[in-house]
Amino acid sequence: MPTPARANRAYRRVAAVVRPVLFATTRRDWQGVENLPREGGFIVAANHVTQADPLTLAHFLWDNGVVPRILAKASLFTAPVIGAALRGTGQIPVQRNSSAAGQSLDAGAQAVRDGECVVVFPEGTLTREPDMWPMQGKTGVARLALTTRAPVIPVAQWGAHHLLARYGKVPHLFPRAHVEVLAGPPVVLDDLYDRPMDSATLREATERVMEAITRLLEGIRGEQAPAVRFVPPPGGRGGATSTPSAS
Repeated sequence: MPTPARANRAYRRVAAVVRPVLFATTRRDWQGVENLPREGGFIVAANHVTQADPLTLAHFLWDNGVVPRILAKASLFTAPVIGAALRGTGQIPVQRNSSAAGQSLDAGAQAVRDGECVVVFPEGTLTREPDMWPMQGKTGVARLALTTRAPVIPVAQWGAHHLLARYGKVPHLFPRAHVEVLAGPPVVLDDLYDRPMDSATLREATERVMEAITRLLEGIRGEQAPAVRFVPPPGGRGGATSTPSAS
């Protein structure tokens, strides 16, 4: 399989280490590849169940000729080994809950304008929904989408939690985890482009993205998501309220 054209030397080195491990520890089902744009920058928005999700999603994109630049929490960029890999491959640090958070969106927007694929996990953290359905998203993905007017490709993935459990620290390498990744068609947002970028517009755009991801995940799981979307309490894992979703 040819190396994606936009991959730099550091990215190729990381891929040479990580991909064989994933080949050995997962069984992969890549779907919806035809929905990935072949020209111009775009945004991938995906659900987030386990810390292994960025690896399996990057594997899916890389295998299909796309070099992802992932918005990831800034603390990872100073961690031993992984920090060097993130910096070398051009991932984008996110300063959560600070005035610098907007800088990551600026960097993401510039990457999209430069023709890159920028990956966002709109929930901002692992889902707190008890059955691991997508919870309420944060509005960063909406800001990025409405600022750049680039296609937003919703992606649902399922199965990486068998490789590394939600909140888990030790991977389960055997038996191999069956990982399914499904990319859908772009989320319709063009009717929002000329509206004021206020909280109502951002929330509507965000919910459209989360709804698209949820519908894709229903198809993978063969189940119906809850009729209301889980809303996590500040700083907690449970005991949340909920808001309606378009089921």
